Formats: sequence, C-alpha cells, structure tokens
Amino acid sequence: MKFLKFLIFIPILLAATPQASETKTEVNWTDFNTGFQQAQDEGKVAVIDCYTDWCGWCKKMDKNTFAVDSIAKRLNKDYISIKFNPEKPGTYYTGSDTLNGKQLLLALSNNKPGGYPTTFFFVPQTNQMFQVPGYMDAKKFDEMLDNVERYQKAKTLKTR
Repeated sequence: MKFLKFLIFIPILLAATPQASETKTEVNWTDFNTGFQQAQDEGKVAVIDCYTDWCGWCKKMDKNTFAVDSIAKRLNKDYISIKFNPEKPGTYYTGSDTLNGKQLLLALSNNKPGGYPTTFFFVPQTNQMFQVPGYMDAKKFDEMLDNVERYQKAKTLKTR
C-alpha cells in the first residue's frame, strides 16, 4: 500500500517541480523621441504602436502579437520599436516641431487618425509614414513586416 501511495505521489511531485523553461523574448520598446531619432540615425524602419490604456484590442495585440517570440525577435533585430499613447501628457519632437500627444497623432496620420490600435511604419530612407489601423494577429503582422521590408529595399535600391 505504501508503494501505491508513493506511485501516486511521484506525478504530483513532478508537476510541482519547476521545469527549466525557455525565456520569452520581449520587444525592446522605446519612447517616441528616442526611437524616432534612432530610426533616422540607423536607417531602420520605426514601428510605432499607437495605443491607449483603455483599449481592449490594444491589450490583445500586446498579448497575441507582440508577445509572440518570432515577432519580438524580428522587431528587436530589424526595427526600432516605439510605444506611443497620445492620451498621455508629453512633449514630442519631430525635427523642428514640438507637439503634444494629440498633435503628434494627427501629424503621424496625416490628420486622419484610424482609431486604436494603429501601427505606423516610418521609413527613414524616403521619410514616409504608413498607417495600418486596427488589430493584427501575429500572422498578419508578420506579413505586414514583409511588405514594409520589400518597400524599403525597393526604395533603397532606387536611391543608389
């Protein structure tokens, strides 16, 4: 009987024992002022996640898209990742302009904000901003990154 109790107890012990787990990669987010300048200096595309604290779809995108290991690694390697909440107080610099959050949102969106979340892609080689409103799952976001990279490569080749 003791042996039977022991056999039952082993799986419980194993389940309670901490397992060595793979560490998840997190996106290295930066603030707008730092990231926007860094994108220009390094020639990397800036991915600007425009969100609000109350937005459920923004939280879902954080959890289901940006938390995916392959997305986080790709963003950290090839992009400058910026988190921007236009509802928070702050001063933002875009070259010679000094803007508040609402003004920056209007500038990024060409006076046509698309709701939350919205992802902006700033391509420094052409000084162009692209706006993609709405939630994107990891697959759609990965495809969007492919499109941005194709565009950037095509524009870089034309300027050579």
